Amino acid sequence: MRKTLNIVALLLFLLTVGSVKAQKIGLVLSGGGASGLSHIGVLKALEENSVPVDYISGTSIGSLIGAYYAVGYSPKEIENLVKTIFFQSITKGDLPAKYEYMVKKRDDYASWLTFKLNIKDNYLKNLPTNVINSIPIDYYLMETFTGVSNSVNNNFDSLIVPFRCVASDVQNKKSVTFRDGDLSSSIRASMSYPFYLRPISIDGKLLFDGGLYNNFPTDVMYNDFNPDYIIGANVAEKNLPPDDDNLYLQLRNLLMTQTNFEPVCENGILIEPWSDVSVFNFDNAQRLIDSGYYATLRAIPQIKKQVQRKLDLKNLEEQRKKFKEYQKLENIVYDNLEVTGYTKNQEHFISKSIFYKNKPFTINQLKKRYFRLAGDDKIKNIFPVSVIDTVTKKYTLKLFGKKEKPFYVDAGAILSNRPISEAFLGLQYNHLGKIGTSIYANGYLGKLYSGTHSHIRFDFPGKNPFYIEPSFTYSRWDYYSSSVLFYDFLKPAFLIQEDKFGEIKVGVPVGNISQTNFAAGYTEWTNQYYQTENFTKLDTTDKTYFDYWYLQANYTINTLNRKMYASEGSFVNARARFLQGRESHQPGNTSIDTSSFKNIIQPTWLQLKLTIDKYFKTSKSFKVGVFGEGVYSTQGFFSNYQATILSTPAFNPTPESQTFFIEAYRAHKYLAGGLKLIVTPIKNIDIRTEAYIFQPIESILKTSDGGSRYSSPFLYRYISGLAALVYNSPIGPVSLGVNYYDQNDNSFSFFFHIGYIIFNRKSID
Repeated sequence: MRKTLNIVALLLFLLTVGSVKAQKIGLVLSGGGASGLSHIGVLKALEENSVPVDYISGTSIGSLIGAYYAVGYSPKEIENLVKTIFFQSITKGDLPAKYEYMVKKRDDYASWLTFKLNIKDNYLKNLPTNVINSIPIDYYLMETFTGVSNSVNNNFDSLIVPFRCVASDVQNKKSVTFRDGDLSSSIRASMSYPFYLRPISIDGKLLFDGGLYNNFPTDVMYNDFNPDYIIGANVAEKNLPPDDDNLYLQLRNLLMTQTNFEPVCENGILIEPWSDVSVFNFDNAQRLIDSGYYATLRAIPQIKKQVQRKLDLKNLEEQRKKFKEYQKLENIVYDNLEVTGYTKNQEHFISKSIFYKNKPFTINQLKKRYFRLAGDDKIKNIFPVSVIDTVTKKYTLKLFGKKEKPFYVDAGAILSNRPISEAFLGLQYNHLGKIGTSIYANGYLGKLYSGTHSHIRFDFPGKNPFYIEPSFTYSRWDYYSSSVLFYDFLKPAFLIQEDKFGEIKVGVPVGNISQTNFAAGYTEWTNQYYQTENFTKLDTTDKTYFDYWYLQANYTINTLNRKMYASEGSFVNARARFLQGRESHQPGNTSIDTSSFKNIIQPTWLQLKLTIDKYFKTSKSFKVGVFGEGVYSTQGFFSNYQATILSTPAFNPTPESQTFFIEAYRAHKYLAGGLKLIVTPIKNIDIRTEAYIFQPIESILKTSDGGSRYSSPFLYRYISGLAALVYNSPIGPVSLGVNYYDQNDNSFSFFFHIGYIIFNRKSID
């Protein structure tokens, strides 16, 4: 009898051991936007406590985190990855500056908003369909998952952890499950949150975020893998009822199907970490990861009551090591390119931008070319897919996309407490063919500045791309009318300047963040002024005309995060200019010299200028900027002091300094520098303090007969600065502050501005 009992006990033990060994665990990761970073903490706690994960299914951000783990990233590696500046940038649709392509950037003007239009379409088709630029994340996903996906023949069951993700087919109102295919495309489809990230097409179906119809794919886990135990991690936003004043809740309820957040199988547990952040706020990565980690630790005792099997970490690490070989970018070499969605001529442009002389290229080489192409304002989107040839082991790059709408309309303004307010409108037409063509024109209308600028730009693709840009600019500056109200240096000087110039420029890239351009131009420069402070409206002005031609070479680096009131990045501009011109003078009735003259040739002169603006991040909320500028010019004196000072280089380090004409801050040769302290107590709100020193090598002084002379070297120096509160709104800066100029008794001025104080370039600058 005892022998029989022992045999029964042994059989029961073996059955128990067998069932433990056979126990399979499934992990289901919900969608939830940025809250999904909590899933990393869940994985971290499970692995630290030797809880195995045999299968993963995920939606949206859950599909991304799940895919990382499935292809061999450890929880710690995923944690480090999502905290990088690069990852933070691509979630916002931005790229770190080193991956941007400066030569393709549009010039900075005073626009608040840009509307992209196709006049053949109705107004609904011209509405934007997504908030962020998807190009950075599209490329990142391809780069991350292509090697692994192709190495397992695009079979998700052959990954380290068998994997499923879901997307939504809104046309047929159903969820789509990905079991195989291009892994990066599947993840991207699963993450296509409506109106935030552009949807993509797979097998002819336009697919959106998987969370619309299945935000917690336990059914997929159960039906595809039938695990013994399911661990669910839910960070999805609660589906609140619609509100008649809340458009977001209305759309959310219209689009999303209610999801059951309970494990389907009999044995399972639901983990719900703290995740009270907005859907697209990825700034709290560490807090979210910790939340998932500690929520899972609290659940570990209950999990271990049901899961006796232990994770074989040594075997997992060996698998990860093997899969890391598949992720090496040097293994990915392209020898073919296929382009879909463009005309023949447009395909030619794209091919010449990517596939130089049909020579094979690596994925590392592709990165620079891809972002160079994607940065072109004539390209709307371009989605990359890499397909391996199983025989040659070389890849074909497939690019799917569309050209951008042909018309851009820029609208903006400056609204100010000073009479410098103005309206701005710009229009651009784009054509993408064998070469790229852009036709642009703008107009400013205001009391201080009115003007127009137009250019045609021809972009030539290739290994060494370049552009040719002829342009014309007309500007009128009225410093007298705009100098009244709040800020007078005693009695304002009368000064009206008119600047007409044509230019042809050739530009070439130097790396991604810099360019060199060469220009030649011809200018008609007219100045109207009085040589005395005592004048009336009945008096006639002096007029000086300076017609000149110039040759110029310019080198620029620009990684600044904003076109005005920047707080990150660097700007470097080095310029050499050679010019010669003819001066003409027509005296007014208050002029000391009553004789007029025409076309007196001024000696040729050389002008060198270097400007550096750089910002350092010392902490999350505090940044330091340094500014330096130097000018060396062999320019001589004009016929009188006013004519001389009007054509002399000016130091304008702050936005508002451009709106003043202050003689003391002008010199043929000078050194200048400054320090900027920027505190950011709240996102998008900066408190700025800036101070500058202007040191002329030789100041230009007025002689008793109205002529010009130099002072002794380094005799004078001047200080300027500002203190401002700036709100960097989506349409532009709103600033409130005080200026200081080291001039007379009225050195301080109060200002309030909405918009960009950016004007068309002066020919003399």
